[in-house]
Amino acid sequence: MNNNDILRRIRYTFDLNDNKMMETFALGGYEATRAEISDWLKKDDHPEQKSLYDKSLAHFLNGFIVKNRGEKEGVVMVAEKTLNNNLILRKLKIALNLQAEDMIAVLGLADLYISKHELSAFFRKPTQKHYRICKDQFLRNFLHGLQLKHRPKTQQ
Repeated sequence: MNNNDILRRIRYTFDLNDNKMMETFALGGYEATRAEISDWLKKDDHPEQKSLYDKSLAHFLNGFIVKNRGEKEGVVMVAEKTLNNNLILRKLKIALNLQAEDMIAVLGLADLYISKHELSAFFRKPTQKHYRICKDQFLRNFLHGLQLKHRPKTQQ
């Protein structure tokens, strides 16, 4: 999955308009303009579509965490220069305050069934022997499950 697709899915799932998007980016430490957001949200085949870089998505996800959970005193969130699906999944888990059971339920809505042990492998350190890489299909199913949970009447 590319970063633009992830941003589009989160925007749709949580019904974020342009002002809420700009506010979320600002909470993450980046002042995004309406034009930038518009270019990032355009479909992949649109000639004016611009790629959303990892650092910009990290700013958005950090802002999403602050927006949903509040700021931690004394902690400055730094946007990562590179993201992977495991980190994106972790940031969404934190932002939405999801426990393992909640994540399993969300995945179940997308007809993907996984055990707690399999899920915990995505959140381990990469050097740990039971670490598992989060593939695009898994993240796509998780985002789809969130959509079904938060916008159930708009099922396709």
